[in-house]
Amino acid sequence: MSVDSAVPASAASGRGPLRTPPLVKGGAPLLGHAWHLVRDPLGFLSALRDHGDLVRIRLGPRTAYAVNDPDLVGALLKSPEYIVGGPLWDTLEVLLGKGVATSNGKLHRRQRRMMQPAFRAERIADYAKVMEEEARATAAGWRPGSTVDVGAEMFHTAVRIVSRSLLEVESIRDKADRIADSLHTVFEGLYRRMVLSVGPLHRVPTAANRRFDSALAELHSLVDEIIAERHAAGPGSPDDLLAELLRARDESGEPLTDQEIHDHVVSLVVAGAENVASTLAWTFHLLTEHREQERRLVEEVNAVAPDRAITFADLGELRHTRNVVTEAMRIRPAAWIFTRRTVAETELGGYRIPADADIVYSPYAMQRDPRSFARHLEFDPDRWNPERAADVPEFAMMPFGVGNRKCPGDHFSLAELALILGTVAPKWHLEPAPKTDTDTRIGITLHPKRLLMRVRPR
Repeated sequence: MSVDSAVPASAASGRGPLRTPPLVKGGAPLLGHAWHLVRDPLGFLSALRDHGDLVRIRLGPRTAYAVNDPDLVGALLKSPEYIVGGPLWDTLEVLLGKGVATSNGKLHRRQRRMMQPAFRAERIADYAKVMEEEARATAAGWRPGSTVDVGAEMFHTAVRIVSRSLLEVESIRDKADRIADSLHTVFEGLYRRMVLSVGPLHRVPTAANRRFDSALAELHSLVDEIIAERHAAGPGSPDDLLAELLRARDESGEPLTDQEIHDHVVSLVVAGAENVASTLAWTFHLLTEHREQERRLVEEVNAVAPDRAITFADLGELRHTRNVVTEAMRIRPAAWIFTRRTVAETELGGYRIPADADIVYSPYAMQRDPRSFARHLEFDPDRWNPERAADVPEFAMMPFGVGNRKCPGDHFSLAELALILGTVAPKWHLEPAPKTDTDTRIGITLHPKRLLMRVRPR
């Protein structure tokens, strides 16, 4: 703890007495604003900007502080006064354990240093071979005139890619599909556990709780089996992320424990599958609503690779394809809410924040803020051309975070997104099918509820 952080925030700031953030009105008895986060979380979080850059809300018995200004969010994420914690991470720890996503301080720095070599730029090209194979396999598996659940297809494709790239063992193809099934059930239950964080309710043996507990146990068991299989394989195993974790040593020469390796694997599979799959589902949906953008993407891919599928080496030439991905992440972000916790009394934007306070911010709300984005609700990939992207405020668009908490797999995910989109879209024309439901399914991430598409060859 720094000297400044040990003194009252008003003195540390040098600005005199600090203000208390205004309390947003309209909370329900007992639940507070958690009721709004259950009924209409996206609308509620987006409306908070009208109440101020930093406001108080009540989540059950606790007061939380919602940050609605990109500059303040940037300051929050770069400051050591805030750690990963709060309702989101308290809930996710059930799934992720104490891996790199949920740990703090020295433990996080140790884990990140030991994992980082697996995501060096030169390694992404190796992983891209798996991305290309799985993207082509997905595209080849559809049949003209058939109806495809695009969300489910993208999720299984993403799980297979992250599993085969980072966790190669003999049984990985079978395990990848089982991991996908388990994760689907787990994610359904996590959001309500975050918002309605009443522990005893989650231990009642309801059908939903039993499904959640069974799927979570299955997921952890599968990861343990993967690690045990790699241990048994011995020398000569693939040089992937799991190999990096098994041979990694910290400054004192100590390896990661099996539990740490387990938690890292779960964290990376979750991030590498759920966020990618959600982004792809929304991107395909957006392209059906914006056929001109789809036409330009298909023409670009066909110009770069007129008689073959694209490869990792082509990505530098696919500017519009990359812009489509970026704009989809802006207007339809997978990760839509994050929380932090203060380690001591501090200040942010001239407001006093007490110790052990929960902080909430929403990429969804920030990335649709008309103060930061002209025509903020319009799907406009050209806004990411260099001459226009320079006008976007620095912290208004952070799909992979910033600072020492930035996702280590950002380049992996961007390559995967572009390769899958650039492989599938030029091969298949997608049209919404009967019973498709593109309303937003709200969980720990955002998905279309049921993205059914009829496919026909181009």
